[in-house]
Amino acid sequence: MTARDPGTYRGVAEAGWRWVLDQVRWDDGPWIPTTGSTTGSTTGTAASPGSDLPPTDRDGLHSGIGGLAHTLAEIRATRPWTAEEHRLADGIADRIRRVVPDETDCSYFDGLGSAVGVLTALDAPGVETAVARLAALATPEGWPQTVVGPPRFLPDAHLHDVTLGTAGVLLAALWAGRRSVPGGRALAEHAAAVLMAEAEVLPTGTNWRFVPERYNPGYGQMPNFSHGLAGIAAALACAGTELGRPDLVDAARAGAEHLVTLGDASGAGLVVPRTIPPTTKDEDDLTHNWCHGGTGTSLLFLALDRAGVAEVAGADPLSWQRRCLHGVRASGLPARLYPGFWDNDGRCCGTAGVGDVFLDSWHRTGEEDDLAFAVRLGDTVLEHAVLDGPHAYWRFVEHRAEEPSLPPGVGWMQGATGIAAFLFHLARTLGDGPSYAVARLDNWWALPAERSHPDGATPA
Repeated sequence: MTARDPGTYRGVAEAGWRWVLDQVRWDDGPWIPTTGSTTGSTTGTAASPGSDLPPTDRDGLHSGIGGLAHTLAEIRATRPWTAEEHRLADGIADRIRRVVPDETDCSYFDGLGSAVGVLTALDAPGVETAVARLAALATPEGWPQTVVGPPRFLPDAHLHDVTLGTAGVLLAALWAGRRSVPGGRALAEHAAAVLMAEAEVLPTGTNWRFVPERYNPGYGQMPNFSHGLAGIAAALACAGTELGRPDLVDAARAGAEHLVTLGDASGAGLVVPRTIPPTTKDEDDLTHNWCHGGTGTSLLFLALDRAGVAEVAGADPLSWQRRCLHGVRASGLPARLYPGFWDNDGRCCGTAGVGDVFLDSWHRTGEEDDLAFAVRLGDTVLEHAVLDGPHAYWRFVEHRAEEPSLPPGVGWMQGATGIAAFLFHLARTLGDGPSYAVARLDNWWALPAERSHPDGATPA
């Protein structure tokens, strides 16, 4: 493990967050550009074309102000908010409450699911309005979406994954229900019913697709957490526990049984392909991140363990979780082994997201290997940081571009907001403040059970 002082991680976290704060603009509430300034200015002048206007996803978790709320929750577990941060938190909550009544995006990344996570992260009122809006938009086949459609998919295609579709609504409903928000349980029951109706019972178990095959026969699958089977089964396992529904737990276990057959478990790990069949694009068949790799897929097995499942494909769920994490460690990341491998430091597709899952695992079990790997990832994030006066930011790499260093992202999933949150978490864990893992809509079941913290964190 590194001998680096925890304050070093905290210092770069604060510098990254300072850079984010200096990108915040105000126009009908706060907003941030997708990419930010690299000029050293603190005026928030953006580097991306057209970024003088708020982007269409200005309010969401993925790249909008919703992500800032989650870093504010990390900071609140580390130190008191400043006056500037209080103003930002109030502005985010006010903006989200104002847009919820007319919102039609139901996703966890950018819509009403995001709103549930944001308002709870800020301990702000209004979650019941987001839940009611999701209930009002529900159809027998799920929730409306605008991400996929003709000509690639048939009209009115419904999505059922964690980040854009039904499983994300289910997690939002469960998260609201855990806070006794009216309507949360009924919303969760409807989302679970939609997913159960979409189950594909196979000889190897049960499968769920991102887009049901009837909307585009022959379309491939992304079976890991973000857009596929692992995330959907995890949501169902959580629902089975929260709603007292053994049938949902059984369905989730059957999903895990099928998932194992899709991957490689020949050694000590479990690695599931990013796409099935393999993509024809110039992209790796395997990755190891939160969205499409073993990092995110490990969360399924923690949900099954919490639900009391004793066995999946001949082993207990925690054994499969450890296999997933072993596959991540054995992949070679965070080294950039060849052009195109591990060129991302963010939460969705890169180092910060992996590091946070390993930290959460350490909070849960105390496995020293998990903490050691998280520290290694934190060191890599520090090495990749661009330090610019009071600021820090990160430029990911696109090796096929003429200028391979991409503009620095600002938001939660692909930018400094999410990376800074990981570094705050790591610094706390190593001794710079109380060692808390902050519970969120997408990780609560992976944290130590029955040890809650009033600010939405759980003590190690």
